[in-house]
Amino acid sequence: MVLYKLQDFEPNYRDTFEGHDINGLGVYTQGTDEKVGTVSDVLVDEEGHFRYLVVDLGFWIFGKKVLLPIARTRIDYNVDRVYTIGLTREQAEDLPEFSEREALDYDYEERVRGVYRQPADYVQPVDASLPLEAIAPLDGTYQQPVTPTYNRDSYNYEQEPSLFGLNEQDHQTLRLYEERLIASKRRQKTGEVTIGKHVETDTARVAVPIERERVVIERVTPADAGTAVSGREADFREGEVARIEIHEETPEIRKEAFLREEVRVRKVVDQETVETQETVRREELDVNSGNLPIEER
Repeated sequence: MVLYKLQDFEPNYRDTFEGHDINGLGVYTQGTDEKVGTVSDVLVDEEGHFRYLVVDLGFWIFGKKVLLPIARTRIDYNVDRVYTIGLTREQAEDLPEFSEREALDYDYEERVRGVYRQPADYVQPVDASLPLEAIAPLDGTYQQPVTPTYNRDSYNYEQEPSLFGLNEQDHQTLRLYEERLIASKRRQKTGEVTIGKHVETDTARVAVPIERERVVIERVTPADAGTAVSGREADFREGEVARIEIHEETPEIRKEAFLREEVRVRKVVDQETVETQETVRREELDVNSGNLPIEER
């Protein structure tokens, strides 16, 4: 029987296990929770069945790698651990060291299997034709159960379910997932309002009353016109001039700045409830058991 590394047998094995990778998982003893080592590889047969875990016993025996039959393990992906069943430190010390440079043949596997085999696990078949005293001696003595022997030409892993029988309950965990809508808010900039001021020009008109002086020359005939006057009174002078100053008002315009109004800028927050919908998925369990009784817990 030929064994292959899982990576060589199926390069995309992680897709089959939904992203789980057994390589690198910690190995612990069942019950005592003592760390044994780390899974460094998996060996499968020609049909891809798990047969051994290659365990690096760095926590127990530094630098030693051994083979752990798959039935002596329990894989728990919930905590990413592998638990050994019935592996003791003494067994680990007795196990032959695994090396990729050495041939992995029937004799080597027999050395490995011989360490894990417990005589108490096997019961010698009873011949019903024998008398009762032959089966159970009256003196109270019992023979040690006999460990069966195997033929290298006819051996197959199914002959030893205690080492290679995969316990589906222990080794498979089916996780059911569902999607949920998680509401959150993200603040984003939707625009920008720029508020400034500019100067506009306009023509303003104002009415200003002004005064201008002018000379009015009025000639009148006095009441005593034609009456003779004395030479002393009649004073003839040449070049006599009467001077009158003329004034007028001109408008003077100046500008003053006055506060017209204040513009106050502030932000207010309007609240509203926005509803959205999305398609979510949920995994349900399909059980096809025929007429077999199934108990769901």
